[in-house]
Amino acid sequence: MTNEIEHEINLQTAQIPWHELQRFFAGGNAIAVDANLDLTHVAAQIVADNTAQIKEWMEAGLVDAVKDSQAQQWYEQGALVWAVVIKPWVLVQPVR
Repeated sequence: MTNEIEHEINLQTAQIPWHELQRFFAGGNAIAVDANLDLTHVAAQIVADNTAQIKEWMEAGLVDAVKDSQAQQWYEQGALVWAVVIKPWVLVQPVR
C-alpha cells in the first residue's frame, strides 16, 4: 500500500522556483526535507501519520520547518526545489 501511495505522491511532485513558494513559507507551512531522504517516502509517512518515523527524522534534523536562513539562501540563489503538497504542508527539497 505504501508503494501505491508513494507512486501517487510522486506523480504530484514538481520542480518549482523557491520564489513561488514564499507564501507557504510565510504562513509557516513549508517543510524542508533533507536531500538524503526520498521526498515521496517522507510525504507518504506524513499521509500515513507515522509519527514515530517523522519524530525520528525531526530529531535528526532531516525534516523540519524551513528555517529563515535557508529560505533566504534559496531566495537569493533563485533556487529550484522539488515540492509536493500534503495539506496543509508543502514539502520542499533542494534539487540536486
